[in-house]
Amino acid sequence: MSGDFTPEQKRYLEGFVSGVQARGGNGFLGSGNPPQAAAEPTPMGPDAPHLLAQDEAIRAGKKLVDQEKWKREEHPFDAYHKLRGQAARDEYPKAADNFRWRFYGLFYVAPAQNSYMCRLRIPNGILSHWQFAGVAGLAEKFGGGYAHVTTRANLQFREVAAKDAIHVIEAVQDLGLTSRGAGADNIRNVTGDATAGIDPCALIDTRPHARDWHFHILNQCTLYGPRKFNVAFDGGSAIPTLEDTNDIGFQAVEVEHGASVVPGVWFKLVVGGITGHRDLARETGAVVKPSETAEVADAIVRVYIAEGDRTNRTKARLKYVLDLLDCNAAEAGGLNGFLEQIEQMNRASAKAFVKDLRAQGHYQTDVY
Repeated sequence: MSGDFTPEQKRYLEGFVSGVQARGGNGFLGSGNPPQAAAEPTPMGPDAPHLLAQDEAIRAGKKLVDQEKWKREEHPFDAYHKLRGQAARDEYPKAADNFRWRFYGLFYVAPAQNSYMCRLRIPNGILSHWQFAGVAGLAEKFGGGYAHVTTRANLQFREVAAKDAIHVIEAVQDLGLTSRGAGADNIRNVTGDATAGIDPCALIDTRPHARDWHFHILNQCTLYGPRKFNVAFDGGSAIPTLEDTNDIGFQAVEVEHGASVVPGVWFKLVVGGITGHRDLARETGAVVKPSETAEVADAIVRVYIAEGDRTNRTKARLKYVLDLLDCNAAEAGGLNGFLEQIEQMNRASAKAFVKDLRAQGHYQTDVY
């Protein structure tokens, strides 16, 4: 019998050896050590902060709520092809996709109505007359012929058929508006003074600052995904914005003198407000330059992404992160601990803001 291998045997052995090498030498031959489990890859990209927070909850033995699982299984913005397919079939979504399509501003509102509602994003409630007329036209063409004004100075219209889902969100963008991130786990429409640019007694026009935050959200992939989060600007006009019911509130104040601030109009920062949970935003003692509000808000949102509850929807708000820090003040440092985490977000403006805040002992009673 010949000692040479047949061509078939040679191909088999070459494949076998390649497989052993791919296993790092710990296959069936070698040292005899059992195969080592491959290490879990470290999450990368814009979703990494969310995935890391979910992983931390799982390691702690907690169970993610369904919405967190759905985001983890398939990010809504990676599923546009599914939305298009459902529209082509005139098909409404099941629960998981109903949640995902809210990232596009589409809410399947059954059993109240067997249709979608489309919610827009209109920063500070400002839109042109032709955009307003355009939204009315979309409500006539694709909806029930009417629109509602929301509590966040926004517009939404109902009775959108499944087959028109794609047409609606694309037509909204044709108007120079967007519905992106208008629902589900996202930062909601930013509010500002109802009389912005009109009230002569206002300390500051909130429109450019609301607009700045609006576009900051839309162009930061990581900022899509935190459980319902509200930000509001109050410019000191006659009609209040009710910013103290928001997770972040910026209240215009006129600074006359202070240890490390230049006289002028600044925004006082309040955090942790939440409508319906019987808690208004709490004072931080901080004042923020108007030009730096987006950077400071960005850092706060990123702390919330890392620390927010992924296992209980009713507790998934910034208020409860702050409550936990208060309860564990000796360990986490209470508000100090929260401010330290903001600084660690490595946003230049946020770091400078926290540094100034510490130098002032947090509370500037002589400033307002």
